Amino acid sequence: MSSTNSRPLALVTGASSGIGRAFALRLGALGYDLVVVARRGERLAEVAAQLPDVKVQALVADLGTLAGVEAVADVCAREPLSMLINNAGVAHYMPFTDLPADKASDLLHVKVVAPTMLARAAAPGMVARGEGTIVNVAGMLGFSGPATLERLPLRRAVYTATLAHIVALSQALHEELKGQGVRVQALCPGVVATEFHERQGFDLSAVPRMSADDVVTAGLRGLELGEVVCAPGVEQADLLETVFQADLAAFSGQSPQLATRYRPVS
Repeated sequence: MSSTNSRPLALVTGASSGIGRAFALRLGALGYDLVVVARRGERLAEVAAQLPDVKVQALVADLGTLAGVEAVADVCAREPLSMLINNAGVAHYMPFTDLPADKASDLLHVKVVAPTMLARAAAPGMVARGEGTIVNVAGMLGFSGPATLERLPLRRAVYTATLAHIVALSQALHEELKGQGVRVQALCPGVVATEFHERQGFDLSAVPRMSADDVVTAGLRGLELGEVVCAPGVEQADLLETVFQADLAAFSGQSPQLATRYRPVS
């Protein structure tokens, strides 16, 4: 399936609900043809039905498996994508020692392997055409690693780590591809009003939440502003810059000499 009539083509994972669905509907309204990916085919059909004037290919795939990742990566490599939205997610919120091995593997495939391999498949074509956009949906929990139990009682070590991976991947990939016409963004919302948490059994109805549409609005505007990391709910953008400058200061502060605090006390 290729885009026709010179319409740009976008592939959106996790397009059956939430942020992915909002991205698909918004991009369709903006003139994109679409490849929508999710585990639930009936939900993808509902998305396509809402876009009667858009060419929509529904691709049922489980990104928690290598076969699913490979099937979608094949489309990313074969089709002339203008935009790739790596949004798929799974809500495995559990303490590290309670997280079953199969769920840990599912989470790592969906939030680490899939966005990495789909971007790897799409990027060469984008570079060859001299344009393209990759949006990797992460979350503000990716910045929460240092939080204490008092600050964040319900620890989600694996989930948090996958989001941190997406942020670092996006930043590094941006530097590699920015001179070749390809934009890369890590989109980091906070708590969003979707069914994502309900599937895990969390009732967040009383918690203030951002809408999926607002997340998409922020992501697209962030691309216009040239933001590599877009945090829709963070009013003070300089807070993010402070974090990144601290990262670089630590990176640049290293030496081949053993730091004084680690030397034997004479």
